[in-house]
Amino acid sequence: MAAPLLFLQNISARLGGAQLLRDARMQVMAGARLCLVGRNGSGKSTLLKIAAGLITPDNGERIVSGGTTLRYLPQEPDLGGFETVHAFAAAGLTHGDDAHRVDYLLSSLGLDGRADPATLSGGEARRAALAQVMAPQPDILLLDEPTNHLDLPAIEWLENELAAMRGAIVMVSHDRRFLQNLSRETLWLDRGAIRHLGLGFGEFEAWRDTVLEQEERDQHKLDRKIAMEEDWIRYGVTARRKRNQGRLRALAGLREQRRTQSRVTGNVKLTVSPADNAGKLIIEASTISKAYGPRLLVRDFSLRVQRGDRVGLLGPNGVGKTTLLKLLTGEMTPDTGRVRVAETVQMAGLDQRRDSLDPSASLQETINPGGGDSLTIAGQTTRHVMSYLKDFLFTPDQALAPVGVLSGGERGRLLLARALALPSNLLVLDEPTNDLDIETLDLLQEMLADYSGTVLLVSHDRDFIDRIATSVIVSEGGGRWNEYAGGYSDMLAQRGHGFAALTPPKANAKKSSPPDAAAAVAAPARARMSFKDKHALETLPARMAQLAGKIKATQTKLADRGLFIRDPEGFARLAAQLEALSTDLAASEHRWLELELLREGLE
Repeated sequence: MAAPLLFLQNISARLGGAQLLRDARMQVMAGARLCLVGRNGSGKSTLLKIAAGLITPDNGERIVSGGTTLRYLPQEPDLGGFETVHAFAAAGLTHGDDAHRVDYLLSSLGLDGRADPATLSGGEARRAALAQVMAPQPDILLLDEPTNHLDLPAIEWLENELAAMRGAIVMVSHDRRFLQNLSRETLWLDRGAIRHLGLGFGEFEAWRDTVLEQEERDQHKLDRKIAMEEDWIRYGVTARRKRNQGRLRALAGLREQRRTQSRVTGNVKLTVSPADNAGKLIIEASTISKAYGPRLLVRDFSLRVQRGDRVGLLGPNGVGKTTLLKLLTGEMTPDTGRVRVAETVQMAGLDQRRDSLDPSASLQETINPGGGDSLTIAGQTTRHVMSYLKDFLFTPDQALAPVGVLSGGERGRLLLARALALPSNLLVLDEPTNDLDIETLDLLQEMLADYSGTVLLVSHDRDFIDRIATSVIVSEGGGRWNEYAGGYSDMLAQRGHGFAALTPPKANAKKSSPPDAAAAVAAPARARMSFKDKHALETLPARMAQLAGKIKATQTKLADRGLFIRDPEGFARLAAQLEALSTDLAASEHRWLELELLREGLE
């Protein structure tokens, strides 16, 4: 068996008084695709920095195979000290590396190599850092939240580029779809230790739940054993003036074991404060347009949003998603057209830049600006500030600390806590998933599913959009926006392509792109339909119906609550079968739509 390129053994590390890592182990083989998952603050970034050799652990050993090249992408790249973006990106190259690859990566990522790094936005700085670490094509690539601040075209491009790399990749990300598409092994950092799953992230959550359920059973047995030992100590043979010291020591050991096992990170408790129900029609936009100088961001767009809708806004950075969001909520006035927001609407929101947080204010002051220990939620329920913050995983010590010391994920949770305390029947969420861990995303999704009001959502998280949205509004370029039923995957099936296929035309280029998705599908072959195409068009509806029937039957089996307990392997097989059937159905629907559009175009 080949030796690992990188091996971490018995790694321990503390941050302040907290034990982040405890005898953690990790090995990276050639060509591996590892995802590292765990709660915010569990030590994922610390472990990556140790793997990169940037910090030294308190204990343990780091072994790197001779000649192995390694590159590390931090969450917050530092571009200081470089005159141009190209100079920064080329700084990762070594002797023998292809210098032209820097130009290719910068061009693919939409960056001007001559630009001053100090002028880059957060997303552009992240793209430049990706170019730097990917240019040498290292043996090991360590990526800490690579999709942060990237838009959908960049994420789709990055996935394709990483999938084609020959080197090993270790990635930390909150983007489920990104991890599902790229990972082949999963490392779970839990309470300082690493648990290994020899499967990709798609299988992780079911496995994690099984592990935690077994832990609960073990803890219950341990509790019973402790109770029996305590009963013996108190009510055992009274004639003995000196108790069995060995048994006392054993009891102390059991208590210590129970205390250690109990250190499971708590769960976020997300609740939203509902306002009085609004009417059926929440927002109505009629042929609205908005331009900044010569740049048209919204052109002749109309939309009706009704109570209970969950509307997602999708598109590359800079196309005007936030502008459209502000137009729809009445925060901004359109140049032409009209927007009507129902008078009964009460909005609560979350901004993507976290600008509304005062870094010098304490968490308690942020949640309760009026002061005092009590917080009124929805104008009705009174909660103690400490208790409410605890619902979002903040400790009493943190409640009095300044916001400036919080991590990105903790700031995201704090903004959620503040937004969800307000009464509302319309939630406006601009990139709510930034920096949130997967467990918190799950709970946010459940809260939104139970929310009786309406949601407007801007996000680059494809999985989150799929789970939440009832429809998506997509930028088609040139200020045009179209609405598609369903989430991100449904939009792909209807549209025929993702965002990576959209490249802005050059100023002097001829306009050759078809104006809409239907023309894009029909344009390549208007001359005729082949016999194979005609046969597929006739047979696909029956196949889609058959697949839909199988999906329904599989879902019925999976709905059996006791199946997972009785037969976890069978449950996993059915879940994998359901995913394969759903993928097959989506591909069949996509193919049928292509052929139907082609047929209509020929007629």
